[in-house]
Amino acid sequence: MTNTESIILAIVEGLTEFIPVSSTGHMILTEAALKMQKSTLMNVYIVNIQFGAILSVVFLYWRRFFQTFDFYFKLFVAFLPAAVIGFLLNDQIDKLLSSVTTVAISLVIGGVVLIFTDRIFHKQIEDANTDEDKEMIREIDEFGVEHKKEVLRKFEIGWMQAFLIGCFQCIAMIPGVSRSAATIIGGLTQKLNIKRAAEFSFFLAVPTVFAASAYKLLKSYDEIKGTDIDFFLIGNVISFVVGMIAIKFFISLITRFGLKFFGYYRIALGVFILIMMAMGHKLEIAE
Repeated sequence: MTNTESIILAIVEGLTEFIPVSSTGHMILTEAALKMQKSTLMNVYIVNIQFGAILSVVFLYWRRFFQTFDFYFKLFVAFLPAAVIGFLLNDQIDKLLSSVTTVAISLVIGGVVLIFTDRIFHKQIEDANTDEDKEMIREIDEFGVEHKKEVLRKFEIGWMQAFLIGCFQCIAMIPGVSRSAATIIGGLTQKLNIKRAAEFSFFLAVPTVFAASAYKLLKSYDEIKGTDIDFFLIGNVISFVVGMIAIKFFISLITRFGLKFFGYYRIALGVFILIMMAMGHKLEIAE
């Protein structure tokens, strides 16, 4: 893996981690397009640079993310299903990470699902436009005088809602499905509007991606050389910066237009890849 390849992968990660198009799927496609050689370093790298992207969530949403222990308990409950299944099926998941065909099919199927999701949950998409992040509360000072104060609204979610969203996240272990898409759809099924569903998807990415990155590094640290550290540092900085831009863009877009345009994009990209492969173009990652 060269410096140029590592930078391109980090940009792709930052752009796609939080939008429902599959960041892992896009990185697999990028690796194939660049004809990159499959290696342990590359597999660890594409997981590890997600850490930089999730730091952008903590940075942008720090006032909402740093809440009560009750909120962290619910995040943990949502994280558990993917943690258990990911640990048990880690080797099988790694094998799928080199399959461009799997990504293409998942993109098409996921695109169709997003279009129907947009229609089924259109009311929860519309409601997001009037859901303000702040609210006015009344408080009485030490002199008995009542004042109005604007505060940040707490993120309200039940533990069963969190658990079911976490179950949806497990579907994203198939490359091309998209963790963001799976958890947002899960949030919509649990009566969250699309803005809150997307935010909970961001928050859930923090423990999920951190655990995946840490586990991958722990498992393969003896195969990573000291000179490889530069790749990880630069990649995480780039994915952090690009991730912040992508989050701002994504929230604005889905509250106005919903998910259907992402669905159209997924279908177009997936069909294009399948056609290219049917015409004999080799898009598989080299062993």
